[in-house]
Amino acid sequence: MLSASARKTLIDLVRQSLLAAVREEKFAPFDPGSEELSAKCGCFVTYKTRGELRGCIGCFSSDKPLWQTVAQYAALSVTDDTRFTHNRLTEKDLPKIHIDISVLSPLQPCQDPYAIELGVHGIYLRKGWQSGCFLPQVATETGWSVEEFWGYCCSHKAGLRADAWKTGAVELFTFTAEVIEATAVG
Repeated sequence: MLSASARKTLIDLVRQSLLAAVREEKFAPFDPGSEELSAKCGCFVTYKTRGELRGCIGCFSSDKPLWQTVAQYAALSVTDDTRFTHNRLTEKDLPKIHIDISVLSPLQPCQDPYAIELGVHGIYLRKGWQSGCFLPQVATETGWSVEEFWGYCCSHKAGLRADAWKTGAVELFTFTAEVIEATAVG
């Protein structure tokens, strides 16, 4: 668990990076000098307006310190999420934007896909070049069963058949996330 101070620093970094991205400006994140935020781990930064997804990009691991990775993906979630190429966030959206910063644990191979705990475990799967993931909070937000969680990840994220996760031909992984929530305007 990150300290309250570390969580606040990450929120501040995301807000600054988000503002720079919607203004199409460069943002050079500051080094907070925190050992806690120097950990090298993955993260996702998610933006929603009125409950609707408006951007989400991240990585499962990084060779950069967490603070730098979070700042990077805060901008990329605005500029590089291809699902929103024609509906990018703007400065006018800022008062409505809800931020989720998901700080990830390392990926763990999943031997029993039915053993995952919905709302606690995120999932990642891959078969060759096809892959997909859902953050842990997706299961809670959608109310999906374990089968639906894996099935939708296969069909909607990886472009596989919905039952591909059952075949043994798909690599399955789980992870957990510490989620930090905030609004863009604080």
